[in-house]
Amino acid sequence: MTKGLAIVMFSGEAEKFIPLAVLTQTAANLGVPVKIFVTGYALAYFTKNKPEPRFTKEFEDMAPKLLEGMQRMQLPSWYDIIKEAKETGDVKIYACSLMAEVMGVKKEDLDPIVDDMVGAAFFMTETAEYQVIFI
Repeated sequence: MTKGLAIVMFSGEAEKFIPLAVLTQTAANLGVPVKIFVTGYALAYFTKNKPEPRFTKEFEDMAPKLLEGMQRMQLPSWYDIIKEAKETGDVKIYACSLMAEVMGVKKEDLDPIVDDMVGAAFFMTETAEYQVIFI
């Protein structure tokens, strides 16, 4: 087993926040440290004024059934799952400082779920021995 799980969250597509949450919570429950690097289109969803994630065209036919099933099972939102994972285990969320600067996002604009704003070099150094997943 690796020393931890590093997730690079680039996508802003709604269907990709579900695996982000599930993998994060599963790792946390197993005692595996998780570090998430939020960049690209995903950054907006980790701010205080986050938009509602939208499903892609390819997924929009399946989305209603997915949302209905999640509601029927009383599953929490992706955000609440990650928040719970942070309370359960060693989970850190970092916003990409370069993307934040490009997008005009300041540290105080970030949602409290985000631990810090860091550069790619910091994240790569911190997760050098981790399994990396790109979403």
